[in-house]
Formats: sequence, structure tokens, C-alpha cells
Amino acid sequence: MTEFSGLGLIEPLLRAVAEEGYSTATPIQAGAIPLLLAGRDVLGLAQTGTGKTAAFTLPILQRLFQNKKRVAAKSPRVLILTPTRELALQIGDSFTTYGRHLPIRRTVIHGGVGQSPQVAAIARGTEVLIATPGRLLDLMAQNHVRLDQIEVFVLDEADRMLDMGFIRDVRKVVAVLPKERQTLLFSATMPDAVVDLANSILTDAERIEVTPQSTTVERINQRVLFVERSDKRRLLADLLEDSAMARTIVFARTKHGADRIADHLKKAGIAADAIHGDKSQSARVRALESFRSGELRALVATDIAARGIDIDGISHVINFDLPNEPESYVHRIGRTARAGTDGSAVSFCDHEEVGYLKDIEKTIRQPIPADATHPYHAVEVAQIHASSKPPPRPKAPGSNRNQNNRNQQQARSGNAGSNAAPKPAAPKAAQPKPAAKAPQKTPQKAGKPAGAPRPDAARNDQNRHDRRPAPHAVSHGNAHGNSNHGGGKQAPRAAGTPGGNTPLRRKPNAA
Repeated sequence: MTEFSGLGLIEPLLRAVAEEGYSTATPIQAGAIPLLLAGRDVLGLAQTGTGKTAAFTLPILQRLFQNKKRVAAKSPRVLILTPTRELALQIGDSFTTYGRHLPIRRTVIHGGVGQSPQVAAIARGTEVLIATPGRLLDLMAQNHVRLDQIEVFVLDEADRMLDMGFIRDVRKVVAVLPKERQTLLFSATMPDAVVDLANSILTDAERIEVTPQSTTVERINQRVLFVERSDKRRLLADLLEDSAMARTIVFARTKHGADRIADHLKKAGIAADAIHGDKSQSARVRALESFRSGELRALVATDIAARGIDIDGISHVINFDLPNEPESYVHRIGRTARAGTDGSAVSFCDHEEVGYLKDIEKTIRQPIPADATHPYHAVEVAQIHASSKPPPRPKAPGSNRNQNNRNQQQARSGNAGSNAAPKPAAPKAAQPKPAAKAPQKTPQKAGKPAGAPRPDAARNDQNRHDRRPAPHAVSHGNAHGNSNHGGGKQAPRAAGTPGGNTPLRRKPNAA
């Protein structure tokens, strides 16, 4: 295993990494960081959960700090292009986390929210711009951002860009970038279109491939417990009465949810604490140390905060809330099967999470066994999962999407008899006040499971797979502490293999 201290990172970055609880680098980090510090182009084949975000975040921060320049308004030095707003926000959090001891500014822009705060942030000047393709092109067309000073370009999750219909937008962005730049491309798979794109934007690139550890899931004893949402906390407390759950991570979807779960466990006499982005750094460090030492039996965490958990010997992972990204499920449960050990993962599933569960089972290519022996078993939820009928669309925290759908259905049913003669209006005194018009959303087509992903060539950056509302309109701040390969073409070979280190030449007029 490679220690971060041996990768050539500067002291402020090593300190930030240590504060997050990390000491050893993942394979993608160990392979990519030295190359990126040397200024090489890199093609990284790695899935979510391999540590690839830190693999490019750390060397970019070091480059910006060691080569300080005055940042002109509207002209960032680094551009990171990502397919979804959720991933863009996560990358922004990564720059804040690892750059807490450096005066590096970053701004996140994405669709689905108003652009004014984003425009203002860019106008103030930012070293790092993290963007989704559609919103970036919109702001470029309005002359709110210029890309002529870009030194480093990162294209993250290129295969998802292809799936979501954004490759053409990506090429439009690449066409206006300076030719002299460092380029990084990350993708989980390499279909033909991604191979072509890689060949057109990379120069003499080193290829780093991280084979997904499919055996990790196989070593984990997985089970799902169908339960009503109102019974989840009681069920969790009952499970944690088992002494076998000596060191358990409980995953929650939201920060407030994590706090509520931890408070409930404390009241039940179970040593627990929560970590998330709203906790101070000192509070997070204390919680991690208490969990590592065994003082805490349960640590409740959000996905982003859990990136700082580098602890072996975790007996169980409990998904109190199922993740809306199947890859996050694999990453979560993998924390209980480290260093060749077996592990256990328990997932709660209520009515609104059946769709998430089916997506997860499809991704891991196996059904998760159901445990109906607990006292809070929800028969109706289990029947919905077992049926072929599309599951109900999950309701995101704080979202009124389900209510909007009901309003639309009521409106449609009310118009069903529009061809008949209109009925006389009821007396005013008896007429109910008209309901406020809900925001219009495109209804799901009949027969198609709600929430199923759809390719969309239109510039709509709202994550088709993300059912949560955007946490905020703009993410801007000082990174200081204040804030199955597809395709028929042969992809570039990895360095060190027979015939390896095959250069990737940038094609002229790459657009």
C-alpha cells in the first residue's frame, strides 16, 4: 500500500488528508497523483467509490498553490466538467475539504437553479470552475465566463456524459479550450464514442485502470428489511441491541436525518454520534476517534462525510436510507469487507425506496435476500417489491414532487370529460378555493418505471437519476477552512504492459 506522504504532496494537503482520517492512497490515487503532479495527461478507468475525485483534486490544488497567478474576472484556471449537479457539488466539497489550508477559490455551476448567484461568483474570480455542460454553455453564450486561461481540464464520468446525451456539448466546450493544457479524462467504461473523445483531447496520456472489486460484494452478507418509514428508528435501535454489531456505520441521506438518528440511539442507551458537513472539523475528528477506539458502537454518516472514514474492523453497515445512486450502495457496504474479511450489510426499505432497491439489485446483478423475521416487517412494501408493477417514485427530502404529481393527476382526471357539455358552475359560496398551480413536470410515460433514466440530448443538467433537490443555488467559496468495457476500438494500453505507453495524440481541430 502507498502512503500519501510518499506521493510528493505538500504539507498543507497532507495535513488536510490526515484530518479526514486517511493515511494510505487507493490504487487510482497512487497511480494518478504522481503523474498529474508531473503535468502528464491521464486517462483513468475507474468507477465511483475508487477515490478518483481526490486523485485529481489534490494535484490540482498543489499546482494552483505552487504556481500562483492573479485570477482575472470570469477566467478560471481549472475547468472540471461533470454530467450531474450532484457530482458537481460533491467535487466542490472535495476541493473545500482538501484545500482548507490553501487560499484557493472554487465555484460550482449547474442547471435547475437560477444563474444569478453563479454569475456573480464567477465575476468575482475563481481558480477552479466545476460545471455541468448545459449551464456552462449557457453562461459562455452570455459572456459570463471565458475559458481562454484554462490550464487544466478534467472530464469526469465521460461514459455517463455519453449516456445522458452530453458528448456534443462536451466537444463544444473542448473546441474553445487552449491547446496547451493538461487534460484528465475519467470513465468507468470505454465505449467507442468515449475512445474517440479520449483520442481527440488527450496528448501522450498515461492510462490507469482500476479493476472493480466485484468480489467485495460477494464477501458481504446482505439482507433487506422492509419497514414503514415511521418504524425505522425503532427497528434500528432493536438491531443495535445485538452485541455482534460492535462497530456499525449507519448511512443517512441528509444531515438533519443523521442528527435525528443519532439522538434517537442515544436516548435508547446506545453509544452513537453523527458526522456530516455541518459538524465542525474538531467534532468530526472526535467522533471518528471515538468510533475507532470502540467508545462508540454506531456512527451515523452521510455519504460525503463518510469519505473521511478509513477504519478497518467495521462489523456492519446499515443503510437507514437507501442511496439513490446504486454505485453509492456498493461503496457503502464495501466498508465492512476490508482486508479480505467478510462483512454484513443491512438495508431498510420503505414504500418510497422500492425503486432504489430495484436499481441496486440490477447494478449488483443479484437479488438482496429479504428478512421478514423482525417485528416491524411491512408486508405491503415487500409485496410492491415482489410485484412487476413499477414502484412508486421516491420522494426526496424536502421535495413536493409527489404532491405535484398528484395535483397533475387530479387536473387530468378533472379534464377527462372535457368533450361533454360543461356543468353549470356551483354557487360561489360552495366553491372551494382553487389550489395553487403546481410547477409543471413532464408526466411519466405509461408502462415506464418512474425514475428510469432517459438519454436526453437537450441541455438539461438536472440529474435524471438524482431525485433530490439541489442543496443550494451556487457553491462558491474559499477552499480555506472557512467554508465490461464496451466498444470495438482498442483503447490506449496501460504503461508497463507489452506494447504499453502507447501515446494518445491530440487530433487537429478537435471539437
